[in-house]
Amino acid sequence: MDQDTYIANHIDPEGDYLYQLYRATNIHTLHGRMASGHLQGRLLKMLVHMTQAKRVLEVGTFSGYSAICLAQGLPDDGLLYTFEINDEQEDFTRPWIENSDVASKIRFIIGDAITQAPQLGVTFDLVFIDGDKRTYVETYEMALTVLRQGGFIMADNTLWDGHVFDSAYDKDQQTLGIRRFNDLVATDTRVEKVILPLRDGLTLIRKIG
Repeated sequence: MDQDTYIANHIDPEGDYLYQLYRATNIHTLHGRMASGHLQGRLLKMLVHMTQAKRVLEVGTFSGYSAICLAQGLPDDGLLYTFEINDEQEDFTRPWIENSDVASKIRFIIGDAITQAPQLGVTFDLVFIDGDKRTYVETYEMALTVLRQGGFIMADNTLWDGHVFDSAYDKDQQTLGIRRFNDLVATDTRVEKVILPLRDGLTLIRKIG
């Protein structure tokens, strides 16, 4: 038994619906490993509970796995707005979201969150950034404008499979985008921050100023 299996056997179960979604994501999409998966999914749900968030913004829906997990942590009157910029993803993702038991808590939007999220007129308690790595800085700056004081940002993939500290990737635009984001957040006095070495790196950020 390896560590991942041991962990999976000692946390809340994934549930059949999410298991089927994860399996379908890996079979029917080109980048199936981008889906959050069991461990991170349970963490996302827990963090929504812990922060007592009622309004959550997600940037980068992909197959809808993380959106469902985030929505599972919301109270009955909670809402998740999730943006996916790739319109070719809609035919796969929308049915999975709409057939989930948290569909009423999810607003799935095809579009650019950087320009469209501020137009919602919603103040968010929590933002999950998991979209285009090349625009993480722009997404982060937008998130701070729609986030309440004391609210939280979670940014995924901030270790990027180790590429952020590997000079072999100095010309890779996605790696450079995450490096710019990490460097900005590290010195940003508007926030508190910590990087968790979970899967591909998850940065937790609290807005303080």
